[in-house]
Amino acid sequence: MIYGAMKFSIGGSLKLAFRPWVEGLENVPAEGPAILASNHLSFSDSFFLPAVLDRKVTFIAKAEYFTSPGVKGKLTAAFFKGVGQLPVDRSGARGAGEAAIKAGIEVIEGGGLFGIYPEGTRSPDGRLYRGKPGGLARVALATGAPVIPVAMIDTEKIQPPGKVVPKLMRPGIRIGKPLDFTRYQGMEGDRFILRSVTDEVMYEIMKLSGQEYVDIYATAAKRQIADAEKAAKEAVKAEIAAREESGA
Repeated sequence: MIYGAMKFSIGGSLKLAFRPWVEGLENVPAEGPAILASNHLSFSDSFFLPAVLDRKVTFIAKAEYFTSPGVKGKLTAAFFKGVGQLPVDRSGARGAGEAAIKAGIEVIEGGGLFGIYPEGTRSPDGRLYRGKPGGLARVALATGAPVIPVAMIDTEKIQPPGKVVPKLMRPGIRIGKPLDFTRYQGMEGDRFILRSVTDEVMYEIMKLSGQEYVDIYATAAKRQIADAEKAAKEAVKAEIAAREESGA
């Protein structure tokens, strides 16, 4: 009931204000379990995708959204629960991964739709990055559920980092045909199989999204960008200091 109310209010408002276009909606089954594997461009991805689907989609979210103190914390927790988010403790990399996998399997075994971002984090520059071989592939192989590739289009342009007021424009969602990995079922302990499954899904997302593919993890790209920005700032400081010292 809470999800339905949230979908009606938030989802309806998003559809009315931004008018997202959708292709391939028929590829999402009307019933039964499935995994929706999407690229990740914006915080709003987890709202636009559920808004255009008739069925509930369950994503995972960091536990901090559900445990913050005070009235604001309680309202935030209620909001994320209402829009179908499951809390996962990300304090330890391995523990977070296992918790995400367990959560995904529970959703699938309950006959639901499980939404996951194989890149593991938002793209720092709009390009598509290498998928992490843990969560997506292991949930798919442990359950036999079909994997449906999804491409979010232009959602990062609606509210870029630093922007408070979102830009009113039409984002897009392309939903691909389901991928069947039952031929590998029971082989979730084989890292080469996990890599193969993940790469196949990422290839389909790339075709749907039209993004440039970068064969490194997005987390590594973010570190590289941060290091470059830090180096640039230090270079500017050094140049200013040198000018002051020379009296220029």
